[in-house]
Amino acid sequence: MKGIVEERAAMLGQYIIENKGTVRLAAKKFGISKSTVHKDVSQRLKYINPVLYRQVKQILEINKSERHIRGGLATKNKYLLKRMNKE
Repeated sequence: MKGIVEERAAMLGQYIIENKGTVRLAAKKFGISKSTVHKDVSQRLKYINPVLYRQVKQILEINKSERHIRGGLATKNKYLLKRMNKE
């Protein structure tokens, strides 16, 4: 997704809020890199739309605090599947 940076940042912010999504999900949805999404919503959005920025920041903080749990569950599932395939 190419285009005006300000529009893209606002669209990314809106997507993250509506879907309670992660930077990774937004990057996949819009076909851009995680770095670009992160820069748009954490730096550019602050000056473009401060209200939207604060809402996105709250969601990203929640995602950050939960990511170790999601990673642990993914690892657990990985080894459960390995064990089930052996049996």
